[in-house]
This record gives sequence, C-alpha cells and structure tokens, in this order.
Amino acid sequence: MIRVLEVLASLRRAGAERVAVSLARGLPPERFLTGAVSLYGVFEGGFEAVLEASGVRVWHLGKRHGFDPRMWPRLAAIIRNFRPDIVHTHSYVMRYAWPACALARQGRIVHSVHNLAAREVDTLGRAIHRLAFRAGAVPVAVSPRVADSFRAVYGFAPAATIPNGVDTQALFRPDLREAWRRAHGFAPHDLLVAAVARLEPQKNPAGAIEAFARGLGGHASAHLVWAGTGSLLDAGRRAAAASGIERRVHFLGVCDDAEMAGLLSACDLFLLASAWEGSPVAIIEAMAAHLPVVATAVGGVPELVEHGVTGVLAPPGDIPALAGALAALAGDPARCQSMRCAAAARAAGFDSARMVDAYAALFEKLCGGPR
Repeated sequence: MIRVLEVLASLRRAGAERVAVSLARGLPPERFLTGAVSLYGVFEGGFEAVLEASGVRVWHLGKRHGFDPRMWPRLAAIIRNFRPDIVHTHSYVMRYAWPACALARQGRIVHSVHNLAAREVDTLGRAIHRLAFRAGAVPVAVSPRVADSFRAVYGFAPAATIPNGVDTQALFRPDLREAWRRAHGFAPHDLLVAAVARLEPQKNPAGAIEAFARGLGGHASAHLVWAGTGSLLDAGRRAAAASGIERRVHFLGVCDDAEMAGLLSACDLFLLASAWEGSPVAIIEAMAAHLPVVATAVGGVPELVEHGVTGVLAPPGDIPALAGALAALAGDPARCQSMRCAAAARAAGFDSARMVDAYAALFEKLCGGPR
C-alpha cells in the first residue's frame, strides 16, 4: 500500500484545496493510505469535516503568519510518524515540506503547480522550488497553459500535466433551484449571476462587481450572488454601494458542498473577472452545473471555456467587455440554453475520477508500481 500525505497551507474551501481533498478521499483505499496536513489551524467552514467523515487523518500545525521555521520539525515529526511514500505539496508549502522530508529522511515530493509559475510563489519560493526540483521533487501542472508557464520559469517541462477535476454529478441539482431561491429571498423569475471566488486581488472582485453593475445594473431583477470571503470583502461591499447596487449584490461567505450545489443550480450565469489564473476549479464546477461562463481570458481559462460555445471570454481587465457579455446573454435565452448544454458536456471531461486515476498512476509509477 502506498502512503500519500497531502500538505497544504490550509484546508479552506478553494481550488487547490479541493483538488487535494478529492485525492485524499478518492485514491482507492485498497492501494493507498492517505493523510492531510494543514500548516495553519482550522479554517472556519473548511474541508476538515469532509476529510474526517471519509476517515482521512488530518493534522494542523498552528502556523503563524509569515515565515515560521517551527513548521520544519513539526512537519518532520508527522512525516516520521505517517511514513509517507509520497508527500504531495501545493502552493508555497515546498519551503517547509522539502526540509521536513530531509529531516525525516522519508517521502518523495510531488508538487502540483496550480497557478501560472511566475505567480505561484514569490522570488524566494521559486528559488526553493528550483532547488527542490533539481533534488528530485516531481512537478505536475494542472493545465497545458500552466505547463508552458512552468517551462518558461524553470527551463524544463513538468513531469506530468493532470487537469483539475470535480464531482460533476453532484453540482447540477435542478430539484434544488426553486427551494434555494425561496430560502434566500429570490423570485423564480430573478436573473441570478453566481461568483465563486476568494475576495482577493487575484480574483478582482471590484472588477466583477463593476461589470455586473454596468451590464445588468438596469435590470431590477438581476442579482450577483457571491460565495467566498477574503481581505477585500469590505472593499467589495463599498464597490457595490458606490455603483448603487448594494441591495443586489449578496455576499454569502464560505459555502459547504451542499450549499454550493444549491447556489449553482439556482443561478443562471457565472462570472469570474480574475486578473490571473491557473486552471480555476470554480469554472469547472459552474460548467458542471450547466452555467454559461463569463470570464477573463487569463491563464488556463481559455482551455476550459470555449468562447461563444460554453461562455464568453473577455480580455483581462476589460470590464466593458464583461459587462457587454452579461447583458447579451441575459437578453438571449436561446443562446444561454445552448451554452448550458455545451458547458455540461465540456465539464464531463473534467470529472474528478479522471484526475484521481491520473494521480494514482503517477504515484504508483514513482513508487515502482502498485503495492
């Protein structure tokens, strides 16, 4: 049996974390034993309960903000105890996991690159990653565009490209549409635009709110429903107020899986105005829920959304183009219906089962075959 330890900064509900959780829960238990480490403490509304319900052991290391060398011995102790064959890292945790593996003399690192390589970590992080890769850490890109960016930064290709995946069957629940709307105070005829993203600079929440205001501000029955939280939450509220639409922008905070299925199934369009991206899981989830996507064409987004078929793409930072796309789709129900069908078909190719199988094959290959 191959032991796999997922190591993340936190278990908050975000894309990279969802990938790690899907792997920890989905790797076949007859071939793999999995565990998960969160450097930070428990994140309110995070994935801890999901992992524990699946029997996956979770450790929290109590990281402080900023660089925290206490993580090296703490993580090393867990590695010695769990004895992983594979230590699967995400985002910036390599600076802690690589030294910890060396201290414990245990575990081969596989690192998933979830964002464009130049954006994934800071300058120091890229230097550490470069050293770790030279020492044998195995990089995996989550999309061809991310793989290209990795090659440009590090000078060689990642060992594998494994697209992100979601549980495509769980996200489209038309039976929840009416009940979810009623529970949240929306009418059956209201036009609901979903935004699922952290309220952080990368996701450009102010741009999304401005695009909604410009494109649908004159439609009294149109609402922007935002799932997520972050440092720009108050700024988002101020942006909505400044545009005169504060009563039609609804910040739901962190949503669990059941709430997310209800939200996406109750909405009509999906909006993402990111300044940069890797391969956003939220877009795959939206397409799986049969939603046309309006998004900026950044990073791997064009690899997910086919412009004019499953949604509409706009140049990064082009708020008028995003606004125009929202207005055009809102006024064309037949086009939206066509996009819904195409989005669902496209999302089927990103089912989490495919992703889990690909990682399982990679892990077994690195360990010399199944055990």
